[in-house]
Amino acid sequence: MLPDDRELADLHSGKTVFAILTIDDDIQLFRGNRDNFVDIIKTGEQMGYIVYVLTVKNLHLKRSHLKGFAYNAETETWQQKLLPFPHIIYNRIPLREDEMQPAVRQKIKACMRTNRTILFNPSFFNKWELFEWLRSSRSTKSFIPATRRLMSITGLSRMLRRHRYLYLKPESGKAGKGIMTVKVQPEKQLPYRLKIQEDRKSVTYNCASLPKLWSKIAKESSGGAYIAQQGIQLASFQDRRFDLRALVQKNDLGEWDLTGIGARLAGSSSITTHVPRGGSIEDPEMLLVSSFNQDLGRKILIKAKQTALIIARHIEQNSGQTLGEMSMDLGVDKDGHIWFFEANAKPMKFDEPHIRQKSLERIFQYANYLTKGKKKKAGGA
Repeated sequence: MLPDDRELADLHSGKTVFAILTIDDDIQLFRGNRDNFVDIIKTGEQMGYIVYVLTVKNLHLKRSHLKGFAYNAETETWQQKLLPFPHIIYNRIPLREDEMQPAVRQKIKACMRTNRTILFNPSFFNKWELFEWLRSSRSTKSFIPATRRLMSITGLSRMLRRHRYLYLKPESGKAGKGIMTVKVQPEKQLPYRLKIQEDRKSVTYNCASLPKLWSKIAKESSGGAYIAQQGIQLASFQDRRFDLRALVQKNDLGEWDLTGIGARLAGSSSITTHVPRGGSIEDPEMLLVSSFNQDLGRKILIKAKQTALIIARHIEQNSGQTLGEMSMDLGVDKDGHIWFFEANAKPMKFDEPHIRQKSLERIFQYANYLTKGKKKKAGGA
């Protein structure tokens, strides 16, 4: 049976209660993408939910009502109110460092232990763990570029002997921040070319020796944990590389489904395809058909969609957590082979309108599946 205060909350609302979890902020009440939160709230309300923003500080697992932030669409303002305890908690804590705070981690663990509520997408992914999981499976290892932790100049040297082009990525990076590339050009006087991604462009350094290259990388990484990954020669359109962005979410049957797939074309002076770093949004079928041919381009797109679902299932299985969604970056090389680059447990907004709308609805379709399962358990089914 559900606890008494939970039943009171049900009577009070008559609706499923859905909270968007973030952390408080001294200046702006709470952190996170407000436009995204507003879209989630509006969609949820249209689908019959009570939706509000809840901070970790105000999440008390033994209370029937909590202080949350409701959005007033008429005045376009946020108002703090006493609201029913949520059936579902959707983790949108925006920054990894916020989520790593001991008090925040403790509260998330408590949510996952209780039967009062269901929390999904409990934490950000670690890039190294993802690659460890995926390359250990027969069904996913062919999609994984050669990857190792960047621990020493010896390890870097070993990777460069095997692969003349490398991507260096922070283990806890987001949106292309901190990415570097290394290319070995033995015929040149300064044979090591290091490119470092800045806001909308990259800066290039040419180094005479491996120790000088390592020194520069160490300075740029500021002691942060990095991985080194085999550079893939991506398919291109008008001499600009592109990759694919897939959004996979659980549907109303609790099964992984593809919400949509888009494409990002790299900026002319950027080493990533991320839009904030100078990339642009394009139609994936158009890019693939232009790079290959109509028949092969469409086959690659179908394979990319299937690959995204295979990878999502495998990540969830290895994480041991309840996941509801993830976005992932997939590359296609010049031979048409598909590569996995990274997955994000808290997808950013997709700019393609049809993907965006479907993604918002799917959050609540999955929430409906979760609450149905909870009610069955509560009724002893």
